Amino acid sequence: MNTAQEALKRSMDFARMVTTMIVGDLTDENLLERPCAGANHVAWQLGHLIASEHRIVSGLPHAAMPPLPDGFADNYTPETSKSDTTDGWETKARYLELYEQQRAATLKALEQTTADELALAGPENMQRIAPTVGDAYNLVAAHELMHVGQYTTVRRKLGMAPAF
Repeated sequence: MNTAQEALKRSMDFARMVTTMIVGDLTDENLLERPCAGANHVAWQLGHLIASEHRIVSGLPHAAMPPLPDGFADNYTPETSKSDTTDGWETKARYLELYEQQRAATLKALEQTTADELALAGPENMQRIAPTVGDAYNLVAAHELMHVGQYTTVRRKLGMAPAF
């Protein structure tokens, strides 16, 4: 491992690889399946991760995050997570497209971030869980992996084989 930036990039790449493998053969309908009563369905979680990455990285040095569609972030709040409607959610292809747009911008900002900048204070609203810029980048990968465990439960609930 050569630099902290490379280590952070590898963590984000690994998280994305795992997510892609696990949601790869899920259908748009499968995305609306909850792992258990009271848990968030995969569609909500994907949208939440996209909106979260946008919000987290927007507060970091060199960030130039592409805009999310109008009202997108408002669809992925704690209140909307309880919605059982099947209308208004994105397709899997659209989630993955938005995911990749945000991640490309995240990696570009990380690439431009110096080692000294990684030690700077993270975004003020994230200080409790990401006290430094480096911690905020680490959070992007860790947050994604945290949700992936719920996707694997959905796969098993649907009778699907493990993705790997």
